[in-house]
Amino acid sequence: MTTSTLTGTRRNDPAFQVFTLLRIGFTVAPILFGLDKFFNWTVDWTQYLAPWINDIVPGSAQDFMYVVGGVEIAAGLLVLFAPWFGGFVVAAWLGGIVINLLTNNPPEYYDIALRDFGLMLGALALGRLALAFRPSRAPRTASASEPAHRAV
Repeated sequence: MTTSTLTGTRRNDPAFQVFTLLRIGFTVAPILFGLDKFFNWTVDWTQYLAPWINDIVPGSAQDFMYVVGGVEIAAGLLVLFAPWFGGFVVAAWLGGIVINLLTNNPPEYYDIALRDFGLMLGALALGRLALAFRPSRAPRTASASEPAHRAV
C-alpha cells in the first residue's frame, strides 16, 4: 500500500477524524486559555481558585494564574507535538481543575466542574486514540557497513 493510499484511507477513517478534531481542540483551547490567564480578557480567573489552594501557594492568586497559564500553554504544545502523552497530561490537569472547582465555595462552580469533567473525558479519548494512531517506530537494522553487534 502506498503512502498516499494510506493517508487517503486515514482521512476517511472516522476514528482518525475524531482524533484529528480532538487534537486540534486540545491544542488550541489550552493555549488560548493559558494566554488568557495573563490578560484576563474573558474573565477574572482568580475567582475560580479555591481558597485552600490560594492559602498553600506562594504569592497572590494572580501570580498562581500566571503559572497556570504557562502550564496550559505547555500542555497545548505537548498535545500538538506528542498527543499520545499530551492527551493524558491535559486529562490529569483537568482532573485537578475539577477538584479545585468542587472545593471552591460549593456548590457555586459545580456546573463548570461538570463541564470540565466532560472535557477530561475528551482528553482521555484523545490520549487513547493518539496511542492507536501513533506512528510506528521501525526497529533499526544494521547496515552492511555496521556490524550486527559489538563485542565488549
